[in-house]
Amino acid sequence: MLLIVGTIRLPAQNLPDARLAMKRVVEASRAEDGCHEYCYAEDLFDPGLVHIKELWSDQAALDRHFTTDHIAEWRDAWPALGIGDRDIRVYEVGEPRRT
Repeated sequence: MLLIVGTIRLPAQNLPDARLAMKRVVEASRAEDGCHEYCYAEDLFDPGLVHIKELWSDQAALDRHFTTDHIAEWRDAWPALGIGDRDIRVYEVGEPRRT
């Protein structure tokens, strides 16, 4: 399993438009084979900071994800939304357990 966590940053005034674009990419990504979880969440205390969490079955599923139309559309929207700072990392993880 691959766990992807990170953040993106954009001007807070662009969040209403970004929410629409994020909703489209999240819904389409969740429907992909190999996607177990795909979430974007706005930071409660830092306007314009969006946290990302994804869980994919394997690298092949993630590679297919990167070739989809909805990812291309999402990335094409970044300049207009002012998305600049991206800090996103991929981790290989084992089976989950409850804490």
